[in-house]
Amino acid sequence: MSTINPKEFGRVAVLYGGDSAEREVSLNSGAAVCDALCGAGVDAFLIDVDADIVTRLQSEKIDRVFIALHGAAGEDGRIQALLEFMQLPYTGSRVQASALAMDKWKSKQIFTAEAIPTPEYRALSADNLNSVIEEIGEHLMVKPAHEGSSIGMSKVTSRDQLQQAYQAAAQYDSNVFAEQLIEAAEYTVAVLGTETLPPIKLETDHQFYDYDAKYIADDTRYLCPCGLPSEKEAELKNLAVQAFQALGCEGWGRVDFMADEQGAFYTLEVNTVPGMTDHSLVPMAAKASGLDFSALVLNILSQTLPSSQ
Repeated sequence: MSTINPKEFGRVAVLYGGDSAEREVSLNSGAAVCDALCGAGVDAFLIDVDADIVTRLQSEKIDRVFIALHGAAGEDGRIQALLEFMQLPYTGSRVQASALAMDKWKSKQIFTAEAIPTPEYRALSADNLNSVIEEIGEHLMVKPAHEGSSIGMSKVTSRDQLQQAYQAAAQYDSNVFAEQLIEAAEYTVAVLGTETLPPIKLETDHQFYDYDAKYIADDTRYLCPCGLPSEKEAELKNLAVQAFQALGCEGWGRVDFMADEQGAFYTLEVNTVPGMTDHSLVPMAAKASGLDFSALVLNILSQTLPSSQ
């Protein structure tokens, strides 16, 4: 990274905002990324993605794109497909991997096929709530398949809560599923290029690591070093790489896990455009490995250069 002249990147568009449920987080991420790039001498500018994005991309002189969009149309492969059609190099995973990672249901099917441990799960509908409980129990996490930042998620510990949880998730997605509740410990592992960054253990006094705990609350605890024995930390990192590669992801991302009382790890999901705010986990892990925020964004952007393809 130290040998790269910032001018080599040319003019960089940072795509942020959009119209997904994660718009506010993306606005913060994109602003932080753009500020860091400009501070490092890169000719970067922001584009708030809307219905005129094609015209905007065509009208600007752009050499490459840093994607800081979260949620639908940002992480699901659509913006990636547009950028490939326009032959604009961009950060992060390609079209198919982005689409797979954004779909938690399909991700879990691939994890299962690849023997990557993940909590047992079932598709959820208004008509099968009782049968799901009979099959995998009543201690569950209910999730919309295509949202991030814990939007639409609910923790269920009784039969009475499941109907309400399903309705809350269905507001965001027609594809809703329930997975067995694993809650002894929560970890996340960032992937940067071909390397893993130090794992982070997450602790919150909320029912789970929800939107408020992620972006608003000041009492969420982030442990890095995560406190695992070296062999367990190595196991966790290896699982992160397996999950990342199973979906075909590349560039950078973050893999989330739960651990049970016996210390067994369960893969939850892969995030292909993780948050880059002051509460975000990838910058935290990067800092623990000796990379400040500026070095982190330059590292991600450098992967768009021809030598990194």
